[in-house]
Amino acid sequence: MAISNIRYGEGVTKEVGMDLQNLGARRVCLMTDKNLSQLPPVNAVLNSLAKYGINFQMYDNVRVEPTDQSFLDAIEFAKKGEFDAYVAVGGGSVIDTCKAANLYASSPTSDFLDYVNAPIGKGKPVTVPLKPLVAVPTTAGTGSETTGVAIFDFKELKVKTGIASRAIKPTLGIIDPLHTLSMPERIVANSGFDVLCHALESYTALPYNMRSPCPSNPINRPAYQGSNPISDVWALHALRIVAKYLKRAIRNPEDREARANMHLASAFAGIGFGNAGVHLCHGMSYPISGLVKTYKPKDYNVDHSLVPHGLSVVLTSPAVFAFTAQIHPERHLEAAEILGADIRTARIKDAGFILADTLRKFLFDLNVDDGLAAIGYSKADIPALVKGTLPQARVTKLSPRPQTEEDLSALFEASMKLY
Repeated sequence: MAISNIRYGEGVTKEVGMDLQNLGARRVCLMTDKNLSQLPPVNAVLNSLAKYGINFQMYDNVRVEPTDQSFLDAIEFAKKGEFDAYVAVGGGSVIDTCKAANLYASSPTSDFLDYVNAPIGKGKPVTVPLKPLVAVPTTAGTGSETTGVAIFDFKELKVKTGIASRAIKPTLGIIDPLHTLSMPERIVANSGFDVLCHALESYTALPYNMRSPCPSNPINRPAYQGSNPISDVWALHALRIVAKYLKRAIRNPEDREARANMHLASAFAGIGFGNAGVHLCHGMSYPISGLVKTYKPKDYNVDHSLVPHGLSVVLTSPAVFAFTAQIHPERHLEAAEILGADIRTARIKDAGFILADTLRKFLFDLNVDDGLAAIGYSKADIPALVKGTLPQARVTKLSPRPQTEEDLSALFEASMKLY
């Protein structure tokens, strides 16, 4: 169990300059994106760096939903800068980009594909020491401040993949709920759906003691190990917070209690799935994002079409949990109850349908696009979506129920329309 260092509280961002001073940092890389560079979270960090006389360079060219090229641009900046510490201020895109920059600047002779997950890359274990990285998440969210995973779109194959190693986990996550007040409504919704799926998928993942074969050496043990008694605690707690606060956080930007709790839920779920892993919603989401045509979501100030990660994950959730519930139906029923279903007269064999219906109602209440058809996909795209899911074995093999290509086709088809 790899645990994350977290500092939580309103206004704790002002301590980041002292943290860097305590680390003896001489040259700091501050990473963010163009939108955030004008907003209060980055301002708070800049003020703290100035106050404690920290020498830094800012990189604000992070792409929302990063690509291999946008990672490489950031890596180039990091190599040239010879930094001895990093600060990432943003959502998952910024924090993931910063993890990659830190990794490859610390391992300058490595080829980009060396650390990228197999089968797309070589998936080599990271054996070089990295520099300290302080993550300041502004969404609630990916939980990236707690995990050793960095996700990007591999443009050539039109598929999302990533780098997964405990070595790239941030040294410290500074969770300052004031930062969530900058989030527009749809970003609150979509990043909240990521928290929801992190919790549901890690709780229903293949149990750790059923994963096989056992790695020949502990260095090869993956960060994503299957559901386990410690991750379960974090996942269930995160799910309860989502059930109580996500709708409030979306509907009322001034609801500080709801937004602060979702910020914590994001980290809780991150600690859970960072050790247990996710499964089919995430595995299938990567081609949904990667093959995007013209969809541009509301509230995202971007110059390229994109399907926000949390949306790409949640749209398949009703179909996925109806499919996986044959295994551990009691866990699926427990999740449905936490999300508001009345299960007093429920039959255990209906667990999947009950959870799927509960999720559909939840999404309908929050004005979520009506399935994959609403974001530009049709039945004709299903073979390409299936093909894009097959390389995601790192996560799909954690599904409690094994799936064939036909199963994946049926899941994508069932996700075309939700309501």
